[in-house]
Amino acid sequence: MLVSPALNPALREARFDGDPPLDPSGARAARTAAPHLPAADRYAAGASARCRATARELGLGAPDDLEVAPAGWQLGRWSGLRLDEVAATEPEAVAAWASDPGAAPHGGESLGELLDRVGAWLDAGAGNGRSGPPARGVARLLAVVEPAVVRAAVTHALTLPPAAFWRLDAGPLTLTTLTGRPGRWNLATGRPLAPAGAARGEG
Repeated sequence: MLVSPALNPALREARFDGDPPLDPSGARAARTAAPHLPAADRYAAGASARCRATARELGLGAPDDLEVAPAGWQLGRWSGLRLDEVAATEPEAVAAWASDPGAAPHGGESLGELLDRVGAWLDAGAGNGRSGPPARGVARLLAVVEPAVVRAAVTHALTLPPAAFWRLDAGPLTLTTLTGRPGRWNLATGRPLAPAGAARGEG
């Protein structure tokens, strides 16, 4: 079960993944969503400040109590910048990045590398975040991860072409559930964890 983090300034401004913390509105929305979380046997969070803070506000425990889920898309020197800013100064690079799964003009991770990394985590039983083999006999993992990780997991699980990644959305504080096994995953996606206004941090 994959939960995308609450809104923060970077997500509100459509910036490439940086790492600013949640603002008060995002934290409040996560606390509102907490009672709607499904139960799980294991809990994890990505390493970003917004994933860790969302997990804390959802009541999943202190960071040291959580397994480590995949980090967000590593976008090198574009990290923290707005897409329109980069497109204005590097239009050819942005076009290549958006059309070629092997392109990484930002000096970070290509889409293909992201899909491989997240897919390996998913097929390994969603890892265990610690040294040693993945935990056995555990049915349910809930992880707070960046939207790009949710989209990559769905692309891999359904054996979609890489271009499908760009056609998927993972809204803030929504739940995406993958059940099954490698090569035979089933998908339930986009379930809000709170009323729409609360999930956006409104009110």
